[in-house]
Amino acid sequence: MGQNLWSGGAVVIGAGYVGLTLSAFLASKGVRTTCVEKDHARAERIRRGEAPIHEEGLQELLRRVVDEGTLNVRAEMGGVLENSHIVFITVGTPTGSDYIPDLSQVQEASRQIGEALKSSSGQNPLIVVKSTVPPGTTWNVVRPIIEAASGRVCGEGFHLCSNPEFLREGSALHDTMNPDRIVIGAKSLEAAEALKSFYDHLYTPRKIATLITTPTNAELIKLATNTYLALKISFINLISNICESLNDADVGAVAEGLGLDPRIGPQFLRAGLGFGGSCLPKDTRAMRGLAASLGVDTSLIDSILEINKAQRTRVVERLSTMLGGLAGRMVAVLGLSFKPGTDDVRESPSIEMVRELLSRGAEVRVHDPKALNNAKQVLESGVTYCKSVEECLMGVDAAIIATEWPEYSALNPQTARSLMRNPLIIDGRRILDHEQWASAGVKVYKIGLRGPDG
Repeated sequence: MGQNLWSGGAVVIGAGYVGLTLSAFLASKGVRTTCVEKDHARAERIRRGEAPIHEEGLQELLRRVVDEGTLNVRAEMGGVLENSHIVFITVGTPTGSDYIPDLSQVQEASRQIGEALKSSSGQNPLIVVKSTVPPGTTWNVVRPIIEAASGRVCGEGFHLCSNPEFLREGSALHDTMNPDRIVIGAKSLEAAEALKSFYDHLYTPRKIATLITTPTNAELIKLATNTYLALKISFINLISNICESLNDADVGAVAEGLGLDPRIGPQFLRAGLGFGGSCLPKDTRAMRGLAASLGVDTSLIDSILEINKAQRTRVVERLSTMLGGLAGRMVAVLGLSFKPGTDDVRESPSIEMVRELLSRGAEVRVHDPKALNNAKQVLESGVTYCKSVEECLMGVDAAIIATEWPEYSALNPQTARSLMRNPLIIDGRRILDHEQWASAGVKVYKIGLRGPDG
């Protein structure tokens, strides 16, 4: 490609979970990195070394690389390509009710890259699409936009790869630093090898399993991965519902037995309230939309989504039965983020349950160690936000554990019993020893286990 990617700077467009963690990591490895974030307020926060999202270790690393000057933050592209050999597109691609990903941010980033290339002094950078996009996007959408805006031809004036991310929110920084595989999609073997060499240098002395394939395959691998993980979660929740109707059945034991089969494995076999966040729901819907557009039967994907949605309602229905209705009842919801370790409430099962409880006339109190502020931005009025678990449990008729934060598994049964008006807990994440709690006088209904109401 005429230049060593490692010797030049890097540009990261977008400062969400993927872009911000990638920017901080690259800068920490000595790569002069410019993060371009169009939200001026968000860009200013990052420029001050303040992480706008909660990820383990991110705040400390971000502050260090900003102080050291290896990470620069801008709200516009300007002349950032002058001394940069590699550009990462990490903007969002939300999926609406039509199951079609919104590519407007990817298109805008591509146009900005093209315009910056047009006025640059001759660098032929590698453009890397890390955003999750439908198959064909990198070559059929990103490439022509950059070519039209820049007047350059892909393979000569710039190079292009698809390189999907496989990060877990709450562990995004760890996963960026320790990937289990790298997938590179490119039409040009030269471009693919250049990106592989960049990563080999970045992760030395570790050797990361790397697959080089076509851009379409790389894009499809990302969607297929998250759809399959969503399938495993919905499957074990289906088994969980069966267990709740059988004497002497426990989904925990069933999941353990399933996981011992090496063809299945134990990961993503934890029954609970279903999947949420910014990846699995969005990507599963995107896969559904892709299949439908190609005339492929979508019934399996439809079932994944239907089971996931019903899981929240099922818990509320069970609580309503146990309390003889929810109107006028005070219910505590413990946990608002879709998983522990993050403050992300996008498509969180907790948020959906709070809305369902409110619609049935319940008074709702909520607590979360990290996500209270984000929840306030999306929840309607009528919710009481509590700064401590004890405050949240005070005088309630029931509590639902919706996120497996350590604060909730460490709850003292006697303390909870003394605070609650009616000692009833729905353990939506299977983190309590229900026999221990029962001996303290607290009735616990555990997902995937026949409840105390029979």
